[in-house]
Amino acid sequence: MWIDVPPFLPFFIGAVLVALAPRGWARNALLLGIPVLGGINLIGIQAGPHLEVELFQYTLTPFSVGTFSLLFGYLFHLAAFIGNLFALHLKRGDEDTLQQSAALVYAGSALGAVFAGDFITLFIFWELLAFSSVFLIWARRGERSVRAGFRYLVIHVLSGVLLLAGALIRFHQTGSITFEYVGLEGLAGWLLFISFGIKAAFPLLHNWLTDAYPEGTATGTVFLSAFTTKVAVFALAVAFPGTEALIYIGAAMTAFPIFYAVIENDLRRVLGYSMINQIGFMVTGIGIGTALSLNGAVAHAFNDVLFKGLLFMGMGAVLHQTGRMNGSDLGGLYKSMPFTAALTTVGAASISAFPLFSGFVSKSMVMAALLEEGYLAVWPVLLFASAGVFHHAGIKIPFFAFFAHDSGIRTKEPPKNMLLAMSLGAVLCIGIGTFPQFLYAILPFETGYWPYDVTHVLTQTQLLFFGALAFVGLQKTGIYPPELPSVNIDVEWSYRRLAPKAIRAIVPAISFVNRTVRSAAVSQFNAFQRVAPRIYGTRGMARQWPTGNMVIWVTVMLAAYLIFYFLK
Repeated sequence: MWIDVPPFLPFFIGAVLVALAPRGWARNALLLGIPVLGGINLIGIQAGPHLEVELFQYTLTPFSVGTFSLLFGYLFHLAAFIGNLFALHLKRGDEDTLQQSAALVYAGSALGAVFAGDFITLFIFWELLAFSSVFLIWARRGERSVRAGFRYLVIHVLSGVLLLAGALIRFHQTGSITFEYVGLEGLAGWLLFISFGIKAAFPLLHNWLTDAYPEGTATGTVFLSAFTTKVAVFALAVAFPGTEALIYIGAAMTAFPIFYAVIENDLRRVLGYSMINQIGFMVTGIGIGTALSLNGAVAHAFNDVLFKGLLFMGMGAVLHQTGRMNGSDLGGLYKSMPFTAALTTVGAASISAFPLFSGFVSKSMVMAALLEEGYLAVWPVLLFASAGVFHHAGIKIPFFAFFAHDSGIRTKEPPKNMLLAMSLGAVLCIGIGTFPQFLYAILPFETGYWPYDVTHVLTQTQLLFFGALAFVGLQKTGIYPPELPSVNIDVEWSYRRLAPKAIRAIVPAISFVNRTVRSAAVSQFNAFQRVAPRIYGTRGMARQWPTGNMVIWVTVMLAAYLIFYFLK
């Protein structure tokens, strides 16, 4: 009899085995075999709960198959296989072993989250995602990566705290911790919404992504691009489908990153902004809430992992071979890295939604759903965003990395495992774009949608043509922003620069108040010591009760009174 193993378990066990295995064929076999065996384990699994655990007063369901679970389960196994293949050359020592083990825990945590049947289990894996993935940032061992990693960790732990608070309030109100539809009603709904929004990189909450991902290792950022934000998309699809606010949040996410990506010099940071842009299409689809739009949202999440992973692999290969990532330092690499250039261009065509590439068959579903539901004011925003992503990811990434001016860098192609992983990603991008019925077969709803009609193809072709024409025109006239070493100020400036200054300004004021209160308390108590013998006829009590203890006792009694007053 076939036993359904929780999908996260092989990855957690594998992480331990990889840490203990000697470098060489044994470790490589584990790294590639774990995602394959895990994927086979998903075949034939039926919907519903598969494992329940009683813990205190809660019934936890750490393994449950919901509406979207299997699609994300297949996706995360595929992403883990490609990511492990891309990182197979890491053999330098304990640092690389830590990366490979952390990546397996990270992938397992993502699987645990999408198969979680309750909010407590989701919280556990939600936090494991943060603690395991941060090592892929720290492994680069630079001062910038260490600082970015700590900021990343703090923000994601905060997201987990909000999730737990929302779950407990919901349990208090409804008596249920089942991970299901919540909606924006009450404090619990808003706390969960903000928690998911942090991980999904909502506007004003997005800078953890553009801050940390460019500081990860060449291989680690490929994993980072695949799991965290897609788990957030999954959570929003389960708990907040049809929430209209998501339509406008998603539209903003598709539009504003374009302006930053165009002027950004670090090409992996460009891809970070591009990721927010693409997540915006998914969030918009979830907000619409129809069968077509939800299919489009999760299908685009599937495709985004592949084409965005391919682009991050291309830039990771460039970083691995040259040690550089700024567009102003690169160019002309097609001469010494032709295969990498060609494969990266496939990813660029896919994210730009060229017909016969994967992005076209999923992005068009969200656009069509917008028109069907009458959101005529939002549709032009997404159309503008589609043109924008062609500029900053479809053209800018391959152009400034491999073509543009000749930087004079002469290197060679990256290790064969990197090229093989990129080739697999490229084949999938073209295969899904050419034969979308295979992806549509695993989508949660049957809609009968087909992307290759005359209207869709002509509209997208015209958009791409005029987008390319605009890029060439802007380049020739010198209007397009040049690739220059620079620092772009985003929302993160508020907590990276203003927050420390504000704290330094507030601390002296707090210290002054503290000294004043303590001085007044001591003065009053000294006066009490002088008067007490006349009132009570004794000095012993005052001498046996030190001033500090009296202050603490009064403070505790006052706090207890206030708590009683507000809770009674």
